[in-house]
Amino acid sequence: MDTELFPRERTEVAPGAVHVPDWLDPARQRDLVQACREWSRPPAGLRTVRTPGGGTMTARQVCLGWHWHPYAYARTVVDGDGAPVKPFPSWLGELGRRAVSDALGPAWAATAGYDIALINYYDGDARMGMHRDSDEKSDAPVVSLSLGDTCVFRFGNTETRTRPYTDVELRSGDLFVFGGPSRLAFHGVPRVHAGSAPPESGLTGRLNITLRVSGL
Repeated sequence: MDTELFPRERTEVAPGAVHVPDWLDPARQRDLVQACREWSRPPAGLRTVRTPGGGTMTARQVCLGWHWHPYAYARTVVDGDGAPVKPFPSWLGELGRRAVSDALGPAWAATAGYDIALINYYDGDARMGMHRDSDEKSDAPVVSLSLGDTCVFRFGNTETRTRPYTDVELRSGDLFVFGGPSRLAFHGVPRVHAGSAPPESGLTGRLNITLRVSGL
């Protein structure tokens, strides 16, 4: 009820981890949804990620700049069609630096040369287990942009996948940035609220655009 009565506010969930609600306006959200549709087309398109143990991720993924596969980076889709990874657009890097500046301050954005995007698509049954973004050789902040369905984003600690953690509701247009002491915190998505996407987003399901600096 409170979320209906009062505007959602910028929140520091942990040191270096900040949630900025409604950071993307509806027009920018629609533009990003359309871009994700284009990036998801083959070759090097949306794929199901398989783990070394033989399992599969329920969220499907496409990469830009560098191709992530558990647990490394490559220039081609080594666990898919073998095509070269799609290029990382400069405008997306600029968006990432602005996100970091707005969330953490301009000093954090000065050296954030984003060159990786991982785009995850969640249907109503998809989840993401607790994990750390630790395959990069850079400690630059991670930028997360949410589009479509609302999700529960679980943000934990740097030592264990279990408590303590904080559950944050991420809606379409929300920004979440984590760096500094929270850069290697475990995080995941235990639930997606199917059918909650705003109609103007033009999306069924949830898209998460995660921007990283490879250091490669």
